[in-house]
Formats: sequence, structure tokens, C-alpha cells
Amino acid sequence: MLLTLLAVVTIAIVRQRSLFGVVILASIYSFLMASVLIVLDAVDVAMTEASVGAGVSTVLLLATLHLVKTTEMKRVRPHLLPLFVSLGTGAVLVWGTLVLPPFGTPDAAIHKHVAPRYIADTIKDTNVPNVVTSVLADYRGYDTLGETTVIFTAGIGVMLLLRKARRRGRRDDAETSR
Repeated sequence: MLLTLLAVVTIAIVRQRSLFGVVILASIYSFLMASVLIVLDAVDVAMTEASVGAGVSTVLLLATLHLVKTTEMKRVRPHLLPLFVSLGTGAVLVWGTLVLPPFGTPDAAIHKHVAPRYIADTIKDTNVPNVVTSVLADYRGYDTLGETTVIFTAGIGVMLLLRKARRRGRRDDAETSR
């Protein structure tokens, strides 16, 4: 049911002409994706998806729409090139997955290198019973810190750009009132 709702929301996003509608639908998509992750027992990833994907991203995008006050132009004629590029890319990706081992196969290459060590030693090394949390916080802590720094830097950049746009808007308003 959740995957069907995800597909419906995706189609609605693609067909939506209002930027406000796209932001709201993207927020709904993030909440649905967080629900899927909870069903898959990845609660920590679900919490991140809900807070960043639905929470922070929605607030930033709505604030941007409010400050920028843009409207989307009507499409004059349908463009078929993006459709063919998307279909071609999708076909190549599906074709590339045909050589992969079946999902969940225990003898796949990904399960033979580091995963057995993480599963066997996670409680002894980190004293954390959740393997995903121990990988993100302990084994790959610097990587997670780097990703968080990138997201924080991007957020600060967006805020500075919006602040500059707001100042420019005030200056334009003052000049037109003279």
C-alpha cells in the first residue's frame, strides 16, 4: 500500500504545475518514504528522512517560494526529448541490474567483505545493538560528520542567498515608492 501511494504521489509531482503544490507533495513523499523505512526496521534512517526530507526541506522550500514569489510559465508544447532521455536512462539502468545477483543473496560480493565483521563485532566494538547505528555513528563517524557538514553548509548558503534577495527586494520597493 505504501509503495502504491509513493507511486501515486510521484506521478502527481510530475504532473503538478504549481511550485507550492510540488513542495507539499514532496513533503508527503518524504513522510511516506519514512513510513516505508519504518516498515523495513530502519528507524534511524526513517527519522532522518522525516526530519530532513519532510521537515527542514519543506520549510526551506516554502520560505524560498515566499521570498522569491515566482510563478511557473505555462508550457507551450510538449517536449518529447526529456521523455526519451528519461526512458533511455531507465532502460539502461534496468539492463545494468540484470547482471546483479538476486536481492538478499547471502553469497553476493557485498556480503563477503566488511559486512560480516560489522555484524560479528558491532556489540563488542561499539556497545550498540543496532548495526546500522553503529556503522553510521562509530565505524563511519567521520563520513557522517562530513555529510552533516555539507548539508549544514548548503543550508547556510541558501539562507545567505535568501537574505540577499530579501534586501534587494526592500531596496527595489524603496526606489519605486519615490
